Amino acid sequence: MNLKTDQEIALLEKCSLLVGKTLAEIAKIIRPGVSTKHLDKIAEEFIRDNGAIPGFLNYNGYPASLCISVNDTVVHGIPDEKTILNEGDIVSVDCGTIIDGWYGDSAFTFEVGEVAPEIKQLLKVTRESLELGIEKAVAGNRVGDIGYAIQTYVESFGYSVVRDLVGHGIGRNMHEAPEIPNYGRRGNGVKLVEGMVICIEPMINMGTFRVKMLNDGWTVKTADGKPSAHFEKQIAVRKNKAEVLINYDEIDKIIKDKS
Repeated sequence: MNLKTDQEIALLEKCSLLVGKTLAEIAKIIRPGVSTKHLDKIAEEFIRDNGAIPGFLNYNGYPASLCISVNDTVVHGIPDEKTILNEGDIVSVDCGTIIDGWYGDSAFTFEVGEVAPEIKQLLKVTRESLELGIEKAVAGNRVGDIGYAIQTYVESFGYSVVRDLVGHGIGRNMHEAPEIPNYGRRGNGVKLVEGMVICIEPMINMGTFRVKMLNDGWTVKTADGKPSAHFEKQIAVRKNKAEVLINYDEIDKIIKDKS
């Protein structure tokens, strides 16, 4: 098991905080009429200006610095010039960084302009489910405890949990053991140990949990075309309370100031 020292967790926090700052930069420019390619360009410049490397660019051949997933795209949407954000869209922005060989990885789903109330609720519940999952990410619990907390909460609202994609460990590699599903049974799965660093990332669909991959080999969409929300935080497992390595505060402040 790939446990991290306090010093290594501090390095991972540095990566993760830069992801949070990059997402805050994106928050400033998300609006109707902007292309996903423009968001990607801003993010890459910001990451490099801060002495880091985009974690996703060229990862297994991925062609961009961000995954930008609009409406019914669950994850891994590839930024391009032709995808323009429209009023009422939601857009998941997933970002990775590398500093001194360590990875940061987190995501946030943004509203574009004025969004329908039922879609606002999907985002709210997905974000709340992430926090409930994080509460269970303490030493002595199991991976299933995280998944159970997320699953039971979102299903109580009639939403569904994507099964084909999961959270993950992270460190010197973007994806390390263990896998962190967003569904599960209490007391099941890998035991959580202090020093694990993991990414918890509920991907929650308004309709069916089923998804389909497009021919580009990356883009994952809901099978029924209904919206999907995605929030992700990088955390370190500790004895009594998870140590959250990313901060959404700056993102929230920018969103509030814009509204």
